[in-house]
Amino acid sequence: MKVLVIGSGAREHALCRSLSLDPDVTALHCAPGNAGIAEVAELHQVDALDGAAVSALATRLGVDLVVVGPEAPLVAGVADAVREAGIAAFGPSKEAARLEGSKAFAKDVMASAGVPTARSYVCATPAETAAALTAFGAPHVVKDDGLAAGKGVVVTDDVEVARAHADACKQVVIEEYLDGPEVSLFAVTDGETVLPLQPAQDFKRALDGDAGPNTGGMGAYSPLPWADPKLVDEVTQSVLQPTVDELRRRGTPFSGLLYAGLAITSRGVRVIEFNARFGDPETQVVLARLKTPLARVLMAAATGDLADLEPLRWSDEAAVTVVVASHNYPGTPRTGDPITGLDEVAAQDAPHAYVLHAGTKQVGDETVSAGGRVLSVTATGADLTEARDRAYRAVARIHLAGSQHRTDIAAEAAKAAGAAETAPTVPQPAEDA
Repeated sequence: MKVLVIGSGAREHALCRSLSLDPDVTALHCAPGNAGIAEVAELHQVDALDGAAVSALATRLGVDLVVVGPEAPLVAGVADAVREAGIAAFGPSKEAARLEGSKAFAKDVMASAGVPTARSYVCATPAETAAALTAFGAPHVVKDDGLAAGKGVVVTDDVEVARAHADACKQVVIEEYLDGPEVSLFAVTDGETVLPLQPAQDFKRALDGDAGPNTGGMGAYSPLPWADPKLVDEVTQSVLQPTVDELRRRGTPFSGLLYAGLAITSRGVRVIEFNARFGDPETQVVLARLKTPLARVLMAAATGDLADLEPLRWSDEAAVTVVVASHNYPGTPRTGDPITGLDEVAAQDAPHAYVLHAGTKQVGDETVSAGGRVLSVTATGADLTEARDRAYRAVARIHLAGSQHRTDIAAEAAKAAGAAETAPTVPQPAEDA
């Protein structure tokens, strides 16, 4: 199978890495890619938002499958153009991708499908914004209705900050604050069958202790030792399958990757948001644990054959990803700084830890920063503690002037899991006769 992956981030590097290890993949291409992806795939220049250009490249390369990674090309209809050229595409249509492209549309779909989510108002004027902020009170949750590269959400107790964010957007969704831990759950679907993957938890805030501004994600881990074992089945039945069924009923079937961002609240599971593609950085840890060859899963979704796919196989190991970001991220990041230590990670930490590139490029013999989230280090281990240790040991070998990373990724979960494993057995009182 010949595969072309569209995109240039750590998510696409993770996809390409998994596909490069798949014996079914005979040729692997990526456009436009990055410095790290170049080590496992042949790179090509293309405008990822130009459906005609992407389909022409896929035709010229003679690929069997195109995997559209980022959300912007999906919302632009790139997967439609590829399918019109007679090539299988993993990724939803332009209409179905509105599930991520418009939060107001997603709320409408959830309402029709009976999917549990936060109460919300769609606001397009200052007066509507003021009324919604007053109705819900603090903490205020204000979401840009359109795509915002993971940085369109403001959660704040300061009503002026909330109002300023709303005023900077054409249209916003203002919703009630959802308490409880957050979970990311991916599902592969062909528009009918829904195949859930393993859950993960990511860390959106820039700083340790969930302080600082929202980012695209500073790290993730999987599995979730604290989660209810029935969580995946529950979310599949109450969220994922009803959403896929509703989109098919509307005449816009969703095939590709459906990502549900969830809050495990005191009132039960609630959907925070939907994405129409693999999430970053959760993809890194989920794919690190997937043992089933990836290409056949993506092709089955693209061709409507998921129902015939054998059950997915998963590693019992844990995985942790730590993102290394540029100076001043998530503001205006500094770029062009050399990155060193990558060879040391490859030599001393592989195969248990490895680097996935995001905002990087090659300048001569140097790899330099070219974006906000520059790279992520993914590590596996027998448990979260070992995976964390391996990830942070590798991060310590990497030098990027002014860079930043969180030091607490998966720390609480690892500590809790360790405490549970070592806790003494407490004798239970005998039942009354």
